[in-house]
Amino acid sequence: MIYDPTSSLLLTPVDREAPERTRRLRTLGLGDRPDAGFDAFAHRLAEIFAAPYSIVNFIDENRQFFAGLHTPAGTHRGSDLTAAAAAAAGSSGGVGRIMARDHGYCPHVVVRRKALVLEDVCDYPRFAGNPVVDEIGVRSYLGAPLIDRTGMALGTVCVVDTEPRPWGRTGLENIKAMAGELVEEIHRREDGLL
Repeated sequence: MIYDPTSSLLLTPVDREAPERTRRLRTLGLGDRPDAGFDAFAHRLAEIFAAPYSIVNFIDENRQFFAGLHTPAGTHRGSDLTAAAAAAAGSSGGVGRIMARDHGYCPHVVVRRKALVLEDVCDYPRFAGNPVVDEIGVRSYLGAPLIDRTGMALGTVCVVDTEPRPWGRTGLENIKAMAGELVEEIHRREDGLL
């Protein structure tokens, strides 16, 4: 586990499946380049949840990669959340789709293998100290894991807001359903049906 020495709060959980997940992502050809289909999926997420940011995120041993991305400007380039994420990850240039593993809440979703609802991240001391709060302005998060047919949690789908949001039970059910839909698309790709 990674601890912040100044506060002793758990920041990022230990991810014992990361090496196996990295191999699976490579086999599937995921997690290392933007994907127009995943960008379109992220746009649908943003519309369904009326959220300014939405992400299809694959997580390997060292980083998070936003293979699908929607921002308030409707862009998929290094602006808004992605530029802040790139700066936080120490990345220079590029499209800003990479984020460090210790930033954000998706690594928690992957390790827990369960959806996570944070209507106001500041209500949870464990999550309020995450770098995305101060560096990017994240105040609300809703995410679900992408668990494939092998039982591997490949990453997440999530929606993010800079204001507290009452996602509620309906939001939780919807994000889980959207994760299931995307996993089926990944399976169709793997089977050569897309």
